[in-house]
Amino acid sequence: MKKRTKILLIGLIVLLFGLGVAVVGIRAKSYTPSATAMTLARKATKTTAQYTYFKGDSDKTTIVCYPGALVAPSSYSVWATQLAQRGYSVYLMHFPLNLAVLAPNRASAVPKHARQNYVIGGHSLGGVMASRYAARHRTAGLKGVFFLASYPDEKGSLKTSQLPVLSVTASRDGVLNWQHYRENRRYLPKQTDYLTIQGGNHAGFGSYGHQQGDHDATISNANQQRQISAALISWLQQ
Repeated sequence: MKKRTKILLIGLIVLLFGLGVAVVGIRAKSYTPSATAMTLARKATKTTAQYTYFKGDSDKTTIVCYPGALVAPSSYSVWATQLAQRGYSVYLMHFPLNLAVLAPNRASAVPKHARQNYVIGGHSLGGVMASRYAARHRTAGLKGVFFLASYPDEKGSLKTSQLPVLSVTASRDGVLNWQHYRENRRYLPKQTDYLTIQGGNHAGFGSYGHQQGDHDATISNANQQRQISAALISWLQQ
């Protein structure tokens, strides 16, 4: 018995060590916000373990955003601030290891009053997980879904939904799987609005520098941030 216990203990130690190495590796690969985005994040109305909140007007639609994989939520503070300045509250959701797949229902942490009139969406993998949340939580308060360089999968299908949907891509995106993006349009409803930001790239949907595999943008990050906020505002006003 002592030998078996010793073996189990050694196995547990090895497992914990392996998990620790994996966590350190994932964190090392994570994308951190630019200085501008970090400054704006510090000015957010409220930051908790679940979200960073930028306050807008109570009578306008709230935006709930799932960040892309390994991207710190503060990286989206630039366009979030611009939306808040126009009266739209924004919740940038936080996830373990910056992976939405590890807490797909995190949007439920948004206060109930804010979910009486809200849209949900996300960037890259975040958009996939946000659409799954929307597909499972089609309450009266959910008013629409948006995708930033993203698309739904079968589990997040919105095909039969009457919800307005916005799909924004960038012409210089080198990370988005364009074949999957085109194929998965079958999970989007007919009322989907499509928009392409000319000269923008994948990392430009946030503000965190270059992303591995991405193409160089031919417009500034500030320009792409303005176009993102303008696209969301125009869609919300329809």
